[in-house]
Amino acid sequence: MPRIRAVVVDDQAVVRSGFVSLLNTQEDIEVVGEGADGQDAVRLVRAHRPDIALLDIRMPNTDGIAATRAICADPNTTTRVLILTTFGLDEYVYDALAAGASGFLLKDATFPELLHAVRVVAAGKAMLAPDITQRLIARFLRERPAPRPRPEAPNLTARETEVLLLIARGCSNDEIAERLTITDHTVKTHINRIFAKLGARDRAQAVIAAYELGYITAGR
Repeated sequence: MPRIRAVVVDDQAVVRSGFVSLLNTQEDIEVVGEGADGQDAVRLVRAHRPDIALLDIRMPNTDGIAATRAICADPNTTTRVLILTTFGLDEYVYDALAAGASGFLLKDATFPELLHAVRVVAAGKAMLAPDITQRLIARFLRERPAPRPRPEAPNLTARETEVLLLIARGCSNDEIAERLTITDHTVKTHINRIFAKLGARDRAQAVIAAYELGYITAGR
């Protein structure tokens, strides 16, 4: 079975060592590098081409957001970014998702939560926890000017908009299928079309794009 190759970057040595030690206990996960700032993150990703990079948001020199942006903008890498954060850094989490991160994990997460997050993101999915992510986005809808559809914004069908709203609420494919009374295959088709129209590579990016373009507004 192929291993998930990971790099861990956090300026707090104790936190970093803890994550590395935990991940290395798993047969299907291998930590191939660790660093202390965003510059290390970019260098490690370029050198090792890991499946996933776990990055702290607030680090000296180059922070996690700038590192995420650089990693995700590189056309030669398929590395996905999982952000490490504390609940109090809402605005940084939002900006990290907008920069290309596939999700985030609280630093006080349990061991099973850590492993689940790493495996989900490495598999090409997004960690869009509804109980936390919705609060993050709701805060920014209150604090930032209301978005307006841009002239170049793609047109989503009524059904695609419904699916996107449910994605934003953290619903799984099965839950979306049940709520809309459609098949799982149809849900996947709608999601693929949404991703294509929004230029998103996963659910996190689709939700961020939807808010930025005005498809989803406060209260919906």
